[in-house]
Amino acid sequence: MVSITETQKIGVGLTGFGLFFLLFGVLLYFDSVLLAFGNVLFLTGLTFIIGLRRSAGFFFQRQKLRGSTFFLGGVALVLFRWPIIGMAVESYGFVLLFRGKQYQLSQTSQLYWPSI
Repeated sequence: MVSITETQKIGVGLTGFGLFFLLFGVLLYFDSVLLAFGNVLFLTGLTFIIGLRRSAGFFFQRQKLRGSTFFLGGVALVLFRWPIIGMAVESYGFVLLFRGKQYQLSQTSQLYWPSI
């Protein structure tokens, strides 16, 4: 059984609230305040879950630098109150960051559910 520390539990809560505020901000026609709050909570929660060093290591790997630039640039655009352009840039960065994970996730799911 994997033990979860108190810091990781707080991180899960922060990430959940961040995703909620992001979704709510999109549903309210790209409300810039909700989107900015959601972005800050999501990134803070991610940092609490995996740690500051691993977060920095993930975002600033040489092969992921382009995706990180677009993702964090989109977060900055949302914070500067350009929500529609910021979310588009952020989404593109998200796709660039996680484009290699789809194959890895499908292989992992085969391990747990061989019938899929």
